[in-house]
Amino acid sequence: MNKKDIANIRRQFKVDNDLMKISEIFHVYVMKESSDIYHHQSQPFEMLDQDQQELYMNNFKKVLTGQLDEKLFELRFQRDAENSSQLILHKGLLSNDAEEWKEQMLQVVEKMLKDRQYEMDIVVTFIRGEYMKPMKHRNEEAEESDRDAVYSHPFILCSMNKTKEPKKELLFDYVEKEFKYNVDVDPIINLSAPLAGFLFPSITDNAADVNHILYTSGKVHEPDHQFIDEVLNAEEALTAKEDKTVFEEIVKDVVGEKMNTSTLANVYEEINRVVEDNEEEDVPTLDYKDVERVLTTSGLEDVSTQKVETAFHNVADDKQYELKASSIVPKYTSKSIKINTKVANISISPQDLQYVRKINFQGKRCIMIEVDEDTVIDGFTMIPEAITRNSHNN
Repeated sequence: MNKKDIANIRRQFKVDNDLMKISEIFHVYVMKESSDIYHHQSQPFEMLDQDQQELYMNNFKKVLTGQLDEKLFELRFQRDAENSSQLILHKGLLSNDAEEWKEQMLQVVEKMLKDRQYEMDIVVTFIRGEYMKPMKHRNEEAEESDRDAVYSHPFILCSMNKTKEPKKELLFDYVEKEFKYNVDVDPIINLSAPLAGFLFPSITDNAADVNHILYTSGKVHEPDHQFIDEVLNAEEALTAKEDKTVFEEIVKDVVGEKMNTSTLANVYEEINRVVEDNEEEDVPTLDYKDVERVLTTSGLEDVSTQKVETAFHNVADDKQYELKASSIVPKYTSKSIKINTKVANISISPQDLQYVRKINFQGKRCIMIEVDEDTVIDGFTMIPEAITRNSHNN
């Protein structure tokens, strides 16, 4: 799935939407002390009142919110995994029997609880539904509706949510004229921040892909590797942060650890061009030949295919490894590059890195930033100063 596919399905999670039909919702309450299933309950989603539906719809949107390879990860299922979650979920998706569907989902929950103890009670929620997407855009002049022909996508979505203790409050009873302690023992389910979740199957270019699953991590750049391996039985995937680190180590292996800002700006510009030129692709990638071209075009010398291929082998342990271009280059137009010094911390966008230089002046290391406009500090416009040999002593 690409970000467009995810956005398409996420925006359909709203009440009374004829393009999103949720048939059943299944809750499983798990106790933290014993990791036992305390209670489970299934009911038709349409039987919930509208306020409840709104709460859950917002929660399901949260499961599908985040950047790919940072919080959302499309994962391939492992082949020949024992008690495969792919098979369990597929059976649940195809089942027409409510009891059989519940049994399949309980098997997934049991895998979540095996050799695992959570710090709080958790609620695991499954929904089974159908997402429909019109095959063509609405034509105001045509008689037929844009809903006459749709792509149909049955799916299962799971959300794991923690519980929190109810507030302890002191109340004043106007009738009895006395202060009372409000005793409420029912835990509150936090639907605003899912601990984890997933969507099965993956949906790409209007086609279901049962060999992939979209996994949601509770925190950015912190996927739960145990959950991915033992619960989902999926192959490990690098985060965007880890992919960028691999790229940095490969470049250091080829050209060393020192690089001036103009060359680094060229590298980012070349990679951003790859991203922009391949926006229609799901995931534009760079193999060792692409990295060689990027480094050579950026002005780096003594770069060869053999050197880059060897670096891929040394760092990624696979010369055929492919780096995701969007993971390597920081957000190109935002101030995503941080320059930290003892004196000041500077944020700058990759496209403006060309205006930054590190220079040596009178034996001191300095950062020089080229600017076109006046610079204002605390409301005062800075006056250009002539650099003299003793100006730093004044």
